[in-house]
Amino acid sequence: MTKQQQGQARAGGATAQRPARIYPALLFLLGLVLAIGGGQLAGLGGSWYYLVTGVALLASSVLVWRGNALGGWLYALMLAWTLVWSLAEVGLDFWTLLPRLALLFVLGLWLLTPLYRRTVVCGPISAQGGKAAAGALAVAMAALVVVGLAQGDKHETKAAQALPEIQQTVVGDAPQDEWHYYGNNQGGQRFSPLEQLTPDNVQGLEVAWTYRTGDYPPSEGPNRRFEATPLKIGDSLYFCTPRNDIVALNAETGEERWRFNAQVNLRGVTGSAACRGVAYTKLPEPQPGGVCQERIYGPTVDARLLAVDAKTGQPCADFGVNGQVDLKKGMGEIIPGYYYVSSMPQVVRGKVVMGGWVSDGQMTGEPSGVIRAFDATTGAFAWAFDMGKPDFHGEPAAGEHYTRGTPNSWGPISADDQLGMVYIPTGNATPDYYAGHRTELDNKFSGSVLGINADNGKLVWNFQTTHYDVWDYDVASQPSLLDLKIRGETVPVLVQPTKRGQNFVLDRRTGKPVFDVQELPAPQGGVEDPARLSKTQPHSTGMPTFAGLDAEETYGVGEKDMWGMTMLDQLWCRIQFKKARWEGPMTPAGTDTVFFFPGSLGGSNWGSVSFDPERQIMVGNWNRVPMLLKLIDREEANRRGLKAADGSPGTSVGGAVPQEGVPYAADLKPFLSPMGAPCIAPPFALVTAVDLNTQKVIWERRSGTAEDSGVAGIRTRLPIPMGVPGLGGSITTKGGLVFVAASGEQSLRAMDLKTGDVLWKGRLPAGGNATPMTYVSRDSGRQFVVIAAGGHNLMQTQPGDYLVGYALPKAKP
Repeated sequence: MTKQQQGQARAGGATAQRPARIYPALLFLLGLVLAIGGGQLAGLGGSWYYLVTGVALLASSVLVWRGNALGGWLYALMLAWTLVWSLAEVGLDFWTLLPRLALLFVLGLWLLTPLYRRTVVCGPISAQGGKAAAGALAVAMAALVVVGLAQGDKHETKAAQALPEIQQTVVGDAPQDEWHYYGNNQGGQRFSPLEQLTPDNVQGLEVAWTYRTGDYPPSEGPNRRFEATPLKIGDSLYFCTPRNDIVALNAETGEERWRFNAQVNLRGVTGSAACRGVAYTKLPEPQPGGVCQERIYGPTVDARLLAVDAKTGQPCADFGVNGQVDLKKGMGEIIPGYYYVSSMPQVVRGKVVMGGWVSDGQMTGEPSGVIRAFDATTGAFAWAFDMGKPDFHGEPAAGEHYTRGTPNSWGPISADDQLGMVYIPTGNATPDYYAGHRTELDNKFSGSVLGINADNGKLVWNFQTTHYDVWDYDVASQPSLLDLKIRGETVPVLVQPTKRGQNFVLDRRTGKPVFDVQELPAPQGGVEDPARLSKTQPHSTGMPTFAGLDAEETYGVGEKDMWGMTMLDQLWCRIQFKKARWEGPMTPAGTDTVFFFPGSLGGSNWGSVSFDPERQIMVGNWNRVPMLLKLIDREEANRRGLKAADGSPGTSVGGAVPQEGVPYAADLKPFLSPMGAPCIAPPFALVTAVDLNTQKVIWERRSGTAEDSGVAGIRTRLPIPMGVPGLGGSITTKGGLVFVAASGEQSLRAMDLKTGDVLWKGRLPAGGNATPMTYVSRDSGRQFVVIAAGGHNLMQTQPGDYLVGYALPKAKP
């Protein structure tokens, strides 16, 4: 540079002094944070990238502050280094590259402007060189986009072949145009034989009607979750509201026909209370005047079982006491909110069978997780399965009660009338995260699926999906029943999805695995009493998992998988991950923090999976959401102001154990960055189709876009495929479609069963955290798809009280 040019540059720098000072100051602050955090990460045995980059930014900021062109060149070199490092860590994936590259590349744009060049007073500045460097980076980024598009999404599996041939024709017990059970049949297949809606015409779906329950905004207490899946019998829809009112609607118009006010007592009931559906039966014996010949059974959050006339909504007077059975009978003292029923009962062989939700926060006060059956006509007690007394099936004697604190069954249950069996998924004995006090029977029946004789309540078989569960891995999904052709033989099977992401396929007659299950070594350590851990855990090695874990690479999760919206919160997540203990899935919690993955929200939760039983295809939507878990003592709980479920000091989410010498509380929380982003790279949820003939994945797609997600409560409004967590389930149809919402995206989606492509979206007025259903209206002959849009506080989706029906437009006369 000549003296004249330097003078001109200094004059230019004087006129642009403020930008020249603000920009390097920002670089200095960013570099300081990266250097300090990067040093901490490197000290924990993590990546050195952040420390090296932080030092480079500090040096670059000083040079830019002084007007030395070397500052810009050092920054460009750092960008190139960042690009190479990012590709080496995660390859070509938009969402994982975004936090690594976006901030630094956006800041680097300033170096390409004339304003920056006017602040340079010394050093090797060259307009041509700068253009060449910028061009090289632009070409590199464009090449990344092109190669990435050509390579495809590494987290998705595209369908590589045609769907399997039809193996068998399935004929249901109910009319094809109706939906008689929560899962459309007793076995919970969530399959409809309807073919009116197809991949060719589903784009024409539009809102036909909307019904509001009136339960939002709530007039008292926290929002109740609207997760119901309606039934369709005749020309009416039946469902329950979050306050357990039972409602009948006109199936064509959505107009209310009648509403039974359950008059529930909500004292002590938390925001987790829900009503997922009702049950229906038509009694075989004629009833006087035809009253209550067809009945709707509904559960309540204040522990009652209701029966009303399907035609009128009036209570069935001959059922229990004026149409209701008190489920608190035989339970002993119940603290308000510690016991209620959130899932629909199951009607099998003239009996109404049900479990119940039991609070899992404290070691004292929890009622029993007993399973009970009542006569479908009279409501009289039929039998009980008390896991503390598995061979006694009667009611407790006067002054006694069912065994307290046993494993409970709060999810949907299934039945097989022909075999005379009912299938019960179970959770834990309380509390969730500490098992030191559990009995031998508690450990035997927790985390299991039970095959019980529907006539007398006797246990036929028990298959345990998790031994000594201290992770809240309740079996929440409804067991699904279907007949598979295996090596030329038709086998009645039960498919049991789990929160662990393991999918077990059992012979439902015996409970024996149909596809391979192996006991594999499980992580140990971290607890004072190793006797409360199992050295092995069952793994369904014969089936694909819904967990996003790869046993070949430390179960597929490591520091490089940590995420954030920017490189700063990603660095924070990486530090926290390195501080936590992670030895693979089912790392047990102790007084040190453990990385908990998959967390208690996924893989499969209560939404379960759906099937095409004719082609033997399973479709499941599942979550991959990380958490942090730590057991703490009473002193720390009190210091942090954590409260027990009954309001006394002591616990956050579950696990309070008020005894000396043992952990007092379980501190469980989502693993989120300071900006509120999950600390693991997307996708956070996927939809997967599995061919049960070959036990291979047909296709796997991200579940939902980022349109309704965001940071700090601010939505992005960007419909970019991300895979957003949610709760709820899918349904499949013979028309070749999969309908699913169950995502942070506020939409009901229709997917092509062949490919997993999203063919249509219906925007919802609130979060669709429920399972849809479908039917044909006898008035118009149109096929409807209906879903509850009530939102979910854990999913941070918009709350509401909507039931929305979609259909093709009516044909013009």
